[in-house]
Amino acid sequence: MSREPLILLVHRIPYPPNKGDKIRSFHLLDYLSRHYWVHLGTFVDDPADFGYLAELAPYCADVHAVRLRPRWAQARALRGLSNGVPLTVPYYRSLSMARWVRRTLRRTGARRLVAFSAAMAQYLPEPGSGGRRILDLVDVDSDKWRQYAERHHGVMGWVYRREASRLLAYERRQALAFDATVLVSEAEADLFRERAPEAAHRVEAVTNGVDTEYFRPDRDYPSPYGAGERPLVFTGAMDYWANGDAAAWFAEDVLPRIRERFPEAVFYIVGARPTAAVKALERFPGVVVTGAVRDIRPYLAYAELAVAPLRVARGVQNKVLEAFAMDRPVLATGAALDGLHLERGYPLQGDTSQELADQATLVLTGDAPPDSRMRDWVTRHYEWAAHLARFRDLLEEEAEAVTQPYHRPLEAP
Repeated sequence: MSREPLILLVHRIPYPPNKGDKIRSFHLLDYLSRHYWVHLGTFVDDPADFGYLAELAPYCADVHAVRLRPRWAQARALRGLSNGVPLTVPYYRSLSMARWVRRTLRRTGARRLVAFSAAMAQYLPEPGSGGRRILDLVDVDSDKWRQYAERHHGVMGWVYRREASRLLAYERRQALAFDATVLVSEAEADLFRERAPEAAHRVEAVTNGVDTEYFRPDRDYPSPYGAGERPLVFTGAMDYWANGDAAAWFAEDVLPRIRERFPEAVFYIVGARPTAAVKALERFPGVVVTGAVRDIRPYLAYAELAVAPLRVARGVQNKVLEAFAMDRPVLATGAALDGLHLERGYPLQGDTSQELADQATLVLTGDAPPDSRMRDWVTRHYEWAAHLARFRDLLEEEAEAVTQPYHRPLEAP
């Protein structure tokens, strides 16, 4: 049976799968490519990532990649302050992308359309044009902006509050314009159903997975750490505000409490594009900022403890799943664990500096409870293909009537 064409729109090139959204979008692309001819439209915000287009060829019938220049995108977004739209939408506005979508629809007759993130919804045809339209919001981004607003004052606090309100309205309208809206966890789905009750019957949870064959602890990795160190590792893209906030809190308030008893404890912050504020954390004793690394697995394999001290978090944290898959104990806040389907309370968690330091002490003294090692659990519950199969179910279901979204797709000749 021949495969049908499908258009997949992603706000950031889904390769390499080395950060949260790119991990999910890559595995979604991989899964869809096994069942459809995928026509991928995506933005590239790092020029170096254009070098990975060849890596996407085996998964795609064709790829349209648009250069996203962050400064220009920010200028477009700020102009949105005057017209009432959420800043997220003009940030990702592109006539090149709009034209490609229109041409691809005419050329292929694709009737299965997937938008990854709310920003990409603006490019799909209006309701009533036929086919199946699936929106993967991943997280309730509007609530992320609300959380940011709670931690900022003045002009930025106002901007974040505005974005939270306008983006929620946009998400609600788009949820009515799509056949199904997908979130990354039941907790996120429940939150969005609460915020968008008119579309609650079209909201689904499709949880992230983890590649447990790639993240195996029983391989011969070289140790990246110094002799005598007792490494604690935090992984993630370090230009992301929530990760920077978590790293700063741990370095400033938690690590000193740990080092009072274990001066050999060293906090490794491992991830690409560390900001100046993150790099400056090396002023604290026992803090190392690595920047991008070729392979994250050795840092996890030899860490005594993986930490996820997130104070602002949405959905499922891939850093937690990966550390579990590497059979490492994970020290986490409640926010970092919220998206996981844990059968019972996870032992190594805390939401204050002292709670986290106390839990770290259990690990460093060898008294960590056995259920802080979660590889077997994550292998049973977080296999990618089993979760992503729901996308195909949604794409093949009978369409029901949908209503007009906030924004028509961009006009293009």
